[in-house]
Amino acid sequence: MSKLPSLVKIALQNQTHQASVASQRQTQIPHTSAASQRERALPAPQTPKAPPSTAESNEDAQGDEKSVALVKQPAVKKLHLGMFEIGKPLGKGKFGRVYLAREREHGFICALKVLYKDELQQGRVEKQVRREIEIQSNLSHPNVLKLYGHFHDSKRIFLILEFAGQGELYKNLRKANRFPEWKAAQYIAQMASALSYLHRKHVIHRDIKPENILLGIHGEIKISDFGWSVHAPSNRRTTYCGTLDYLPPEMIVPRTPGHSYDEKVDLWSLGVLTYEFLVGEAPFEDTPVMTTKRIARGDLKVPSFLSKDATDLIKKLLVVNPQDRLSLEEVQQHPWIIKHCQPQQRRDNKSQHHPEKREGSLHSRAM
Repeated sequence: MSKLPSLVKIALQNQTHQASVASQRQTQIPHTSAASQRERALPAPQTPKAPPSTAESNEDAQGDEKSVALVKQPAVKKLHLGMFEIGKPLGKGKFGRVYLAREREHGFICALKVLYKDELQQGRVEKQVRREIEIQSNLSHPNVLKLYGHFHDSKRIFLILEFAGQGELYKNLRKANRFPEWKAAQYIAQMASALSYLHRKHVIHRDIKPENILLGIHGEIKISDFGWSVHAPSNRRTTYCGTLDYLPPEMIVPRTPGHSYDEKVDLWSLGVLTYEFLVGEAPFEDTPVMTTKRIARGDLKVPSFLSKDATDLIKKLLVVNPQDRLSLEEVQQHPWIIKHCQPQQRRDNKSQHHPEKREGSLHSRAM
């Protein structure tokens, strides 16, 4: 790999100057999901046949309808590891490692997530991985990380993911300690848009937190890690899951018959995320026992340095009764969001913070 051009450099160039070309190339990578196979498996062109003889015409007429269903389908290329050049590691999780990769035939830059089957079995998370693949492969939104396809060998499962050029949001937050309100508002607006899309498709994420959010090449939000997500057409679930600091009260102290909850758990997590973006820590952070008690009773203290509008949004999301929380549509129309997400306001904020310097430092770090 030392003689090869930097994959990171290629990725940045491709995604910055050839966005339209890259989007066309994305469709060229073979998918292994059933939906993608149906799209690719178009009937092969049929060559014209000579008119049937009189003796054969009756038989052919009777079999016409059956023969249509027997048109030969073109073979779908099987994905395998040899189709990719593997670059530098991008991240490591409990069960997976993620690498920068380039598909050899078309030069398509992506991220390759490698999961080891024995680790998944030991952690008893095979069902989660299967659900993650099923859900994420059917999602398409600018603020949701794309899953292009997947394949496996005897020991590993490989997920072909969209490459998020600016990496993990969590690392950016830890480096900055906390985000300025204009940046936090733009992130939350994108999160609200993505969650609205997920909920329209009856998908509840259930594990929204900075560690599960990436940043695209232009700094846009990319929701990732759908391991705890669920497709729930009934909009109600009962599983206790997620991360303690982000758990909603209805998971800790069930309030409905059957101890069920709905997509409004993501609204609570969005409120916690807003608070952490602006303050630098989760609002109920304490010992596990105290965190649980504080969440259950909605024991929230907002620092005085936050603006009135930011405080208002946080308090209207972190409401113990799920039915009283702001909807995602109301979040997107909240004065704090509108104030910081108008086009002119974005330009003014970016010019004040010299984005060209940040972009230059990003390129130097990546290469």
